[in-house]
Amino acid sequence: MNLFALLLFMLLPVSGLAYVGWHVWLLLPLAPMGKSVVVALCVTCFLLLFYAVSPGLDALPMPLASSLYNIGTSSLIVLLYLFMLFLLLDLGRLCRLVPRSLLHDNGWSALCILVVMFGTFLYGYLHYRHKVRVPLTIESSKPLPRSYRVVMASDLHLGYHNDRRELARWVDMMNAERPDLILIAGDIIDRSVRPLLEEDMAAEFRRLEAPVYACLGNHEYYSGCPQARQFYRDAGIHLLSDEAILIDSALVIIGRDDRTNPRRKSLATLMSAANSLLLTEEQEGWGGKSLPLMGELERAFTILLDHQPHDLGEAEQAGIDFQLSGHTHRGQVWPASWATDLMYECSWGSHRRGRTQYYVSSGLGIWGGRFRIGTQSEYVVATIQSTR
Repeated sequence: MNLFALLLFMLLPVSGLAYVGWHVWLLLPLAPMGKSVVVALCVTCFLLLFYAVSPGLDALPMPLASSLYNIGTSSLIVLLYLFMLFLLLDLGRLCRLVPRSLLHDNGWSALCILVVMFGTFLYGYLHYRHKVRVPLTIESSKPLPRSYRVVMASDLHLGYHNDRRELARWVDMMNAERPDLILIAGDIIDRSVRPLLEEDMAAEFRRLEAPVYACLGNHEYYSGCPQARQFYRDAGIHLLSDEAILIDSALVIIGRDDRTNPRRKSLATLMSAANSLLLTEEQEGWGGKSLPLMGELERAFTILLDHQPHDLGEAEQAGIDFQLSGHTHRGQVWPASWATDLMYECSWGSHRRGRTQYYVSSGLGIWGGRFRIGTQSEYVVATIQSTR
């Protein structure tokens, strides 16, 4: 995160906090001491956000660290919705549709706002808990020996908020699909490996009944790549970082390093080097062994795992058949979803450029507060079949 983005990240919420705090002070029918206590509590919850994303959180006992993380990150979303609500009421006052008395020392208004906010975030939490199963058919113009059933996911964000019990539920859902493969497009880890190690989440991944292939996401860099790589090994996850693997001499899965790493290889470089090699099924590497580069891609269906859907045209130009990405979460809550829709060519769902098919997942897990409003937590159950 560059300096400008960091300042913007801090300035906008702090400005919003001042606006919301001022309105809360005006609204509550309490003595100044009571108003001060409520506003101070709101400010404290918000300030926990900065502690929740700091390394100091790992030094606290797990229950306390989880509580502070959930309160701090949730407060950001609550602040957003309070800001929008008070802004709407202020616009109503300017248009003389909302009387001044509604926003000054009014207990009934305060109670109504509390009920609306509670209902909104109860819905958001329950909606997040519900995981949407997305069926997807991927057609290959290249011959395949059979059809493949593949569970695809991204952005699990396991950590202080998504714990082992939640992961166990997700593992059961994936196993119930009886997939041939499981693909995860990055951000398995949220911000620290510590909760995953202390709760032995690797044991849950080892319950998966199909091979798991994954690429790195930006949060693996935040948590520390060496620790993340070791966790993947312990969990039985096949990490593909600028690497590829061939399955049944028919499917090539390429996992890119995340673009957080400025030294990652370009897809064009990987494919160019791959196509310069003539590999046959008798050569070492065929049959599911990991390869640094791949060749003969013109006869195999290529799947690219690239966490961030930053430049979709790159996959099209390289001749990739299907790309799976995540990262965007589609903003997690409305109206942040509008922002991601503007930022990315495809911020969620199926997409196509030429002969290349894409799916950008909004994520199975979530960063921060466990709320989904106007977006969904999902996993994809794809059938890859040949049209020949």
